[in-house]
Amino acid sequence: MPDGSRGPQSEWVDGWEPGPVLDALRRLLDSGRRATPALARRAGLTHTELSVLEHVMDEPVGPTELAQRLGVTSAAASGIVDRLVARGHVERQAHPTDRRRTAVVATESGREELMGHLVPMFAELQHVAQGLSEDERDIVLRFLLAADRAVGRLL
Repeated sequence: MPDGSRGPQSEWVDGWEPGPVLDALRRLLDSGRRATPALARRAGLTHTELSVLEHVMDEPVGPTELAQRLGVTSAAASGIVDRLVARGHVERQAHPTDRRRTAVVATESGREELMGHLVPMFAELQHVAQGLSEDERDIVLRFLLAADRAVGRLL
């Protein structure tokens, strides 16, 4: 604050003790934030190329929508898609519902590139989840969904 006084947010933070659950969640969020650039390096992609690949893995996405999702210009998004097309990781196809438009879709090569790096982590997480009882999984799921909503409020 301009006069040097502390606001209620700072006072709340000073008295906050997150405890082991929230500390573990903070570490998980931090690991997730650092994982994307590391995954991109391993795959020989830029961070933005990896983001495009992630966006088109499950559904076709139009170039304009990709640009919006990435926060870049349409021309920049087109260049990123061009590089991924050249590597064989994505294709431009007619949009499934509007043939006048194009959509970017992941190729089998693109899926394999991404999933080859992610499957070991998915397998380990599945093993962890299987080690929990059904009641424990329900509690973890309820917590994770609520945590996702809380973090999502920042967006």
